[in-house]
Amino acid sequence: MRKACLSGSFFLVGLTLTHVASARDVDVSDVAQLRNAIEAAQPGDRIVLANGTYTLSSSPSCAANGTAASPIVVVAKSPLGAKIEMNNLEGFKVTGAYWTFEGLDVKGVCANDDDCEHAFHVMGAAKGVVLRKNRIVDFNAQLKSNATNAGAGFATPDDLLVEENELFDTRPRTTSNPTTKLNIDTGDRVIVRANYIHDYQKGGGDGVSYGAFMKSGGKNGVFERNLVVCAKSHTGGTRIGLSFGGGGTGAAFCAPAFDPRVPCDPEHTGGTIRNNVIASCSDVGIYLNKAKDTKVLFNTLVATSGIDFRFASTTGLAIGNVLAGKIRGRDGGSFTGSENLQDVTTFDAMFVDPASGNLAKKGDLSALVGKGTARPDVANDYCARARTGAYDLGAHQVSLGDCASQLPAPERPAGPGTPTPTPTPSGTTPVPGLPSSPTPNEPAATSDSDSGCAVVPARTNTSLGGSLVAIAGALLLVWKRRRRA
Repeated sequence: MRKACLSGSFFLVGLTLTHVASARDVDVSDVAQLRNAIEAAQPGDRIVLANGTYTLSSSPSCAANGTAASPIVVVAKSPLGAKIEMNNLEGFKVTGAYWTFEGLDVKGVCANDDDCEHAFHVMGAAKGVVLRKNRIVDFNAQLKSNATNAGAGFATPDDLLVEENELFDTRPRTTSNPTTKLNIDTGDRVIVRANYIHDYQKGGGDGVSYGAFMKSGGKNGVFERNLVVCAKSHTGGTRIGLSFGGGGTGAAFCAPAFDPRVPCDPEHTGGTIRNNVIASCSDVGIYLNKAKDTKVLFNTLVATSGIDFRFASTTGLAIGNVLAGKIRGRDGGSFTGSENLQDVTTFDAMFVDPASGNLAKKGDLSALVGKGTARPDVANDYCARARTGAYDLGAHQVSLGDCASQLPAPERPAGPGTPTPTPTPSGTTPVPGLPSSPTPNEPAATSDSDSGCAVVPARTNTSLGGSLVAIAGALLLVWKRRRRA
């Protein structure tokens, strides 16, 4: 029996050593090296881009599969130090699962705006993709995600996480193609968190653009703690903030049927929009198009026409929001509303620069303080501070004081006494923040393993020796104890 247990221990360590050995840091400094590293990627690889400019005229294919415990990571050595210029229709084409892209400065440089569609195209079975702390500029859609036909049925890119990115265009897009900074078609459990989305316009066609939407039959998506300023540096067109449903989906492209005979209704089910600041939109700040069972909770909307629940399948809750304009049910849409402060005309008296999203206190905020009822699904506020006692209306728990930064907080403090991030200096471009832990509103991510072994793989080869020593020492201790027994 002892021999069997010991053999099992050595078998386990053999698997562990194989896992450790497969985790690599791959340093790249030019486009050829970047392409080679992506093509040869294995679970656990960290493809580290040296500072400099990388010009891509064709799309890297990210087809290998990482795992939840060992994703494939493409990361800048210094935050935003790797500048990727894209002069092609699409940038990174991601069809493999569990890729992470972090700290990259990505810009579309096409002479014709129709030729720069997406910086990232996430497709099919590309589950668990993460975009974090990137700056992505001048694309019709910085991110496009959609299902693909896998032969035996359609695969959808579920569990996408987009957090702490800055997404904007330096000028209106000269195109009639869809213009949406996050164009998320299909996919369940998508989270869009703590991003700064601003300045976007479709210059042609119907002129309608969105900051971000989820549609095409997805479920249980979350928009939380984002700052959306539809028009800050340039104006024009019809600009909408956040949406479940967007402008709708052709039936053949809609989950779960993907059948041209089956209408796409609902466009999204079970979505949540909470603790967002949305400002300076020429149309509604939140648009719900065939969005079933949607919760719109404790958002602040400045200089927009309000919130629309539209069409008969759109249902849900609107609670604790503060907005200029109204919350409306349109064309059969319905909602249950409570504790909302509508038609606000005093934002300029209350806050320093509300039109740009700066909600630092300026004047009397008594209309907001303590007017909301506590909810377990809104455990924190826009600043990632724990809400306690009676809730303040809107995205900020203003009774806790100002945020140290007016941008979405990159960290998730445990409570109101935790220090907030360093302010972004006035006049500078915001830089995404430090690595973050799960928000209190969501459960922590789990790995694919149900073995009961919480093994964290080494991230670099330099740690291999130390890991081997530690494992060998642990095994020796076990062996000695078993001998004495």
